[in-house]
Amino acid sequence: MKKFMDEDFLLNNDTAKKLYAEAAQEPIFDYHCHLSPKEIYEDKPFEDITQLWLGGDHYKWRAMRNCGVDEKYITGDADRHEKFLAWAGALPLCVGNPVYHWTHLELRRFFGIDRTLSPDSAEEIWNAANAKIHGGDFTPRRLIVNSNVAALCTTDDPADSLAYHRLLAKDESFKVTVLPAFRPDKALNPNAAGFPEYIEKLGAAAGIKISSFDSMKAAMTQRVEYFCSLGCVASDHSFMSVPYRRADEAKVDAAFKKALAGGRLDAQEEEEYRTELMLHLAGEYHRRGIAMELHIGAMRNNNARMFAKLGPDTGFDSIYDGQVAEPLSRLMDAMDSRGELPKTILFAMNPKDNYIMASMTGNFQSSEAPGKIQFGSAWWMNDHIGGMRRQITDLAQLGSLGRFIGMVTDSRSFLSYPRHEYFRRILCGLIGDMVENGEYPDDMKTLSEIVRGISYRNAAAYFSK
Repeated sequence: MKKFMDEDFLLNNDTAKKLYAEAAQEPIFDYHCHLSPKEIYEDKPFEDITQLWLGGDHYKWRAMRNCGVDEKYITGDADRHEKFLAWAGALPLCVGNPVYHWTHLELRRFFGIDRTLSPDSAEEIWNAANAKIHGGDFTPRRLIVNSNVAALCTTDDPADSLAYHRLLAKDESFKVTVLPAFRPDKALNPNAAGFPEYIEKLGAAAGIKISSFDSMKAAMTQRVEYFCSLGCVASDHSFMSVPYRRADEAKVDAAFKKALAGGRLDAQEEEEYRTELMLHLAGEYHRRGIAMELHIGAMRNNNARMFAKLGPDTGFDSIYDGQVAEPLSRLMDAMDSRGELPKTILFAMNPKDNYIMASMTGNFQSSEAPGKIQFGSAWWMNDHIGGMRRQITDLAQLGSLGRFIGMVTDSRSFLSYPRHEYFRRILCGLIGDMVENGEYPDDMKTLSEIVRGISYRNAAAYFSK
């Protein structure tokens, strides 16, 4: 029997161990996360492990709910010590869930704690972890630096002032590159509550009165340019289903004005608006070398009662099972036909879409950038051992694994960076198995270049301009 999470965790042969020794040396380029630039700039120390570990982490919240923990101990008014004990009580029941592995990687890498978290060890771990936190080195910047992060891209609304990005860019004491990523989801959802008010805010940020679809496009162009002035290299879009329905400018303009007046668009009007705005944005991204991330298949805010109480991103999202292949193909083809298809990363929430997206990448590659169209890493509901192995294997079988730009944290937690170690171990384990099984030559020079590339170097090159 192997020891729990020993130094060779997930590395089942000598080749895998050698490859991981190479991959582990690389820094991290975290091109998609939800960290707060304000918290990074202000760099305030955390008060205790609950604030640092459980605040805003809907992965843990969801696991606690699945174990029957009352909401009082998740997002409610219980004190932090009580919330920590509730998490310690739930965690042992999460056998096979990635949060079990992440939790213990985080305890080891940040706190030097080897004990497994359970009701029996909770008090000891609470005290030891908090002693570490109070001893220093547990500010956002120190956690990022100690995780060997070279660069990260936050997720930012087009109407955001990016004030903290401007401050970070001027702060020579912090050497990690922190860049904004353009996330126009609110602009792409005309039936969402508060859409007219949002458009007014967007217009104010752009210095443009938005009263038509043409002025909307002008405002979005201005904001893309502003983001680029602060180093933006990535954009991000979340679609439950991919939009594709073309319409002329007059029809889209009428629909947009209807939404501005507080009216609700029908399904066809909404899809036409979203399609034409995405085509406009793609052209802006392409002209500026901005990569376009498409996160596809998340069905959000399923629990209306809890959404009304807690808002979005609180652990009530799941997988959508709609059609992907045809609308995605037609949208990308329309961009390509105009000569405006940017570097694109396709993320699948539903693993049924892995082959669709991995095969789609091969339709639109070009020499503009190596691996211009990427099948993104296992995302959200898939970033566990089985999901990562499946995504890596599907990409390897249908594409060029050596060009893969690797893992993202997709997290709001400053303790999430061991997820990159988790990914690298899984990657090296899979490639090691191929070599040991005679499926790839024992060419350590090439293999080292591949795993180092996937771990960091490919992403660093891909997001350079």
